Amino acid sequence: MTILGDVNAASFVPWIRRHADKLGLYQDFIHTGADRIELEVAGPIELIDMLEMGCSLGPIDVWVEEIQRRIADPADTR
Repeated sequence: MTILGDVNAASFVPWIRRHADKLGLYQDFIHTGADRIELEVAGPIELIDMLEMGCSLGPIDVWVEEIQRRIADPADTR
């Protein structure tokens, strides 16, 4: 998952971690920067959809322009 926009807020990565944990999703952050966060997320597709929706609304101090998703391993879409 790649999150694009004004995502440099120090609160956003911990926010994503907290919500992914609540959903029981595995997450591994690959890159975090002012305009982009890249992370690997694994778990049921419905829960990943919920995380994406939450990230698109995000905390008040970030502005998400776009979220891109790519399936790394089609066998992981259980």
